Amino acid sequence: MSKLKQILSMIKFEHSIFALPFAYIGMLLSNHYNLKITILITIAMISARSVAMTLNRIIDYKIDSLNPRTKNRELPRGVVKLKEAWLFTIISICIFEISAYLLNLLAFKLSFVALFFLITYSYTKRFTWLCHIYLGVTDAIAPLGGFVAAAGYLDLNIFYLALFVAFWIGGFDILYSLQDFEFDLKNGVYSIPVKFGPNIARILAALFHLIAFVFLLLTMYVYKLNYFTYIGAFIVFGLLVIEHLLVDPKDLKKINIAFFNINSYISIVLIVAFLLGRFVNV
Repeated sequence: MSKLKQILSMIKFEHSIFALPFAYIGMLLSNHYNLKITILITIAMISARSVAMTLNRIIDYKIDSLNPRTKNRELPRGVVKLKEAWLFTIISICIFEISAYLLNLLAFKLSFVALFFLITYSYTKRFTWLCHIYLGVTDAIAPLGGFVAAAGYLDLNIFYLALFVAFWIGGFDILYSLQDFEFDLKNGVYSIPVKFGPNIARILAALFHLIAFVFLLLTMYVYKLNYFTYIGAFIVFGLLVIEHLLVDPKDLKKINIAFFNINSYISIVLIVAFLLGRFVNV
């Protein structure tokens, strides 16, 4: 149990709250849901994220060992061994595939596509500054997966929500990478700040979040949701503004508040907004 606790700390298990609400929203928008589906989606999402995060730590092991910001993570410190991380990854993959199989055939088939993105996104920063977009696309699987898991088919309208997630995560990942600008520049790690400079990177991150907001509004429009969801959307817009104000390029100490707190609030606000939008008649 002590070792499991260390592994869960390594992958920031509590951050599952970022992705889970969007799988649930995808399920809600499908109009096909029950307790069994909800439980299986939860298991699938948590295990999928565990695969992605553990592989990220394994793949970035050497980079993390050199980076002053990450050298105290569990793998570089030796608190968690590589073989233990690999074992946890294999177990998580098995749980993910079993839960997808128990949901429906299409979910099972598409689970291998999801795995491809979960496994490969950690490599992208080694060869392209588009790594932030690739991460956003990977996280955008959450609402698509939630919809398919519940409905057994894929609706094109759910891609609006997926695009919101892609640009939201991609935009924030650009901001988050500002912390490692000097290290990445010296060590050949690709990112938008390295490619275009921190100032342009902040502008692009803001543009990403503006585009994300548009796709969020489009999601609400095409699914004909009530005004509660729009109230939630504008609260999210306000939180995104606060997020950008917190990220001062001269002092990045507050970036973790933007990441841990603001993004958690965004996820919670949206799941509440979509629940009200789906179940409250006005």
